[in-house]
Amino acid sequence: MEKRQLGNNGLEVSALGLGCMGLSFGYGPATEKEAAIKLIRAAFERGVTFFDTAEAYGPFTNEDLLGEALAPFRNEVVIATKFGFKEGKPPLGVDSRPERIREVAESALKRLKTDHIDLFYQHRVDPNVPMEDVAGTVKDLIAEGKVKHFGLSEAGADSIRKAHAIQPVTALQSEYSLWWREPEQDILPTLEELGIGFVPFSPLGKGFLTGAINEDTKFDSSDFRNTVPRFSEENRKANQALVDVLGQIAAEKNATPAQIALAWLLSQKPWIVPIPGTTKLHRLEENAGAADVQLTGQDLQSISNGLANIEIQGNRYSEQAQKMVNR
Repeated sequence: MEKRQLGNNGLEVSALGLGCMGLSFGYGPATEKEAAIKLIRAAFERGVTFFDTAEAYGPFTNEDLLGEALAPFRNEVVIATKFGFKEGKPPLGVDSRPERIREVAESALKRLKTDHIDLFYQHRVDPNVPMEDVAGTVKDLIAEGKVKHFGLSEAGADSIRKAHAIQPVTALQSEYSLWWREPEQDILPTLEELGIGFVPFSPLGKGFLTGAINEDTKFDSSDFRNTVPRFSEENRKANQALVDVLGQIAAEKNATPAQIALAWLLSQKPWIVPIPGTTKLHRLEENAGAADVQLTGQDLQSISNGLANIEIQGNRYSEQAQKMVNR
């Protein structure tokens, strides 16, 4: 798989990463440990060198999982993890006090079985802690060798600028896909100006853009999509038009809708690195294949034309979760 540069500080990663949250958290029961380890190592065998986790995923169990799975080739991969929630639990709210950032870093190093965190994100902006203090704390951790690169997640343009002025931000991680394109307004121009990489999470619309979900799909009771307005039965039915367009393009390119959605993201900027997640080996192989799908200018125009009259229905977060983004 080809490599890409995130930011201007020399962080090189595979063109597609692996979002590991769903192996432990968020999408129903956790994947059995040995199966999860097998999937993570299979990703590495297919050229993936960029793995994304957070203390909040579990909480804590996802970092433990990655630490064990990646130990045999730790020096050949880039591990990103995150701080920023009270006790590592999103429902308790945000906490980016400097002492908490340090506590998270030390705990993550142990769980990940490593002496450094390659990319350390603030999971959500904390309005109660000046961004200068957050960036300054990570800057100190970088000076101590415990962290290599600083990142932000779901931050607004002003927060990105404040952080970058103290400690260069290597990457921003936020949702971006064919069904959530808001970052194109302010975020992408800001990142381009400052030389910051972009890591889209949920690049397949939390599974919707694969075509495997429809209005009749039933989610596990612990699946957070039950709380997402965009995943109401009514909105899934309305949003099917987007998947239909992807299916048409996919058929022409001898690809799958998921591969077209990922290839579209890769074609937007050379410093964009999507991190699709999955619990299934065949989906992992399908996603990895997207790196080989070449979309021409005509293909991109066809996608644009096909989506021009489709208005996506439903918010991407619950009202409570929405308050924590783009700050």
